[in-house]
Amino acid sequence: MSRTSTILGNTHLVVDIGVAHPPATTIVERKGLGHPDTLADHLAERLSRAYSRYTVERFGAVLHHNFDKLALLGGASEVRYGAGRMTDPVRVLVNGRAAPMCGGERIPVEEIVEAEVRAFFARRLPEVSDHLDITFNITSNSSPGAVLTGDEVPDRTRWFNPRSIEDLRERRVRLSNDTSLGTGWAPENVFESFVRELVDHFSGESDFTLSHAWCGSDVKLMGYWDGEQADVVLCVPQKSRLVASRAEYVRNTESVLAECHRLAGLRLPRAETRFRLNARDVPEKDELYLTYTGSSIESGDEGVVGRGNRVNGLITPLRPMNLEGANGKNPVYHVGKLYNIAARRLAQRLHEATDGHAEVHLVSTTGQRLDQPWRVLVRLSSPDAEADKVQAMVAEAMAEFPALTDELVSDGIVLS
Repeated sequence: MSRTSTILGNTHLVVDIGVAHPPATTIVERKGLGHPDTLADHLAERLSRAYSRYTVERFGAVLHHNFDKLALLGGASEVRYGAGRMTDPVRVLVNGRAAPMCGGERIPVEEIVEAEVRAFFARRLPEVSDHLDITFNITSNSSPGAVLTGDEVPDRTRWFNPRSIEDLRERRVRLSNDTSLGTGWAPENVFESFVRELVDHFSGESDFTLSHAWCGSDVKLMGYWDGEQADVVLCVPQKSRLVASRAEYVRNTESVLAECHRLAGLRLPRAETRFRLNARDVPEKDELYLTYTGSSIESGDEGVVGRGNRVNGLITPLRPMNLEGANGKNPVYHVGKLYNIAARRLAQRLHEATDGHAEVHLVSTTGQRLDQPWRVLVRLSSPDAEADKVQAMVAEAMAEFPALTDELVSDGIVLS
């Protein structure tokens, strides 16, 4: 292995070339579209983008906000064969901050949020959409650092109450909001890609779910792979009003397992693959993954931003990753969002350029320029990678943050 170390402005760039390729052994988890943590992630991001679009259209800039502490508290339901109902609502705790005014003009924050929450559930979990209790915990309090020394108002106190968009410091220079880390790697191995596809197949819109309406979306998969054999534990709920009996539930599980083996034959053709479905079921006691809505959010489970899939859509403890909850963060200068996206994209480019494994780690310092991370670590398996070309690709990626913001606000980037 060789290492080069370079100072680029305020950034210390280290490039390791010829590092060991990751071993085949893989542990990977993915949570589907109806999992409470995925619901919380996707709703928080939807709120951020809706608020951003409103302020861009009205004032010409994304105003300060963050919805990345949103939480969902599960309701209660009754489930019977062929029937079911909600008995207590799902509580939506909209926690965060958002500028409520700009230049004396009111921003209808709560109205925007409520409309987006209801539209989100109407599409994602329609059985829940009329059973929501929305609680607003949205402030416009400034971050620490506004020291009062006289009659003048510190600039920091205007971050969430700007007189105009000229009070937004990022209009002049984008500074990192936090000391944090963004991580990316490429490529996915064949098993990681299979896990993503399988969960999406059962939790999203696919030929299977369109023809099997009883299939719920709160899907979760944990998989283990050693390069030759795959062992998968999978949870796939069924919707109670479309399942008339225990026998029908069992037949449906057999359909899911058959579909699992069919897809494994296509994607992992030379591997021995074992599946365990709904491992907690006890059919003879009617203890089954049978739900009214297709999600455990209906009956006491909770969802919190940042506890689900990482930015790349997977949870991979044997790969480099961090614990940032990217969804709902401000898309202009929050490094917990932007650095993870940038690191993943840069890793993919480096993989394509070197035809080997690539890792990228971007480390920020709060208050330092967003496009000049404190530390950048690049690790490449290819022994032939050229450090100067890597340096140029890093510089190019760091110049793309304004475009990343635009892409996020316009729904051009899918997170988790």
